[in-house]
Amino acid sequence: MDDIPHPSAPEATERVHRMDRSHGEATLVELRGDIDLLTAPALADRLDALTAGRRPDVVIDLRAVNFIDCSGLRVLCRVRSRALERRGRLRLISDSPRFLMILRHVRLADVFEIHPGLP
Repeated sequence: MDDIPHPSAPEATERVHRMDRSHGEATLVELRGDIDLLTAPALADRLDALTAGRRPDVVIDLRAVNFIDCSGLRVLCRVRSRALERRGRLRLISDSPRFLMILRHVRLADVFEIHPGLP
């Protein structure tokens, strides 16, 4: 038997809260909670929409993210690829030593443009 509770999909989706707002010419996406296997698909859909146009300029604020797994990292890689394909830009905001360590371990630290606060 498994004693670990398994949240339903709607509850899991609510763990990541998104707030998009204009920040200069960029779109700022503030994320909160966990980005994991349950929440990543809905987040990917939203970020795909934000990178659908020409020259998307997206800033993702990860400072209030408690946890990110490989599915969350995959979403960030996808957003970056989509932005670059359309001659756009993706910037991440994080001041978390743990998140930066994870990026170094998976050799993504030099791939992303990362800032400790709003650029």
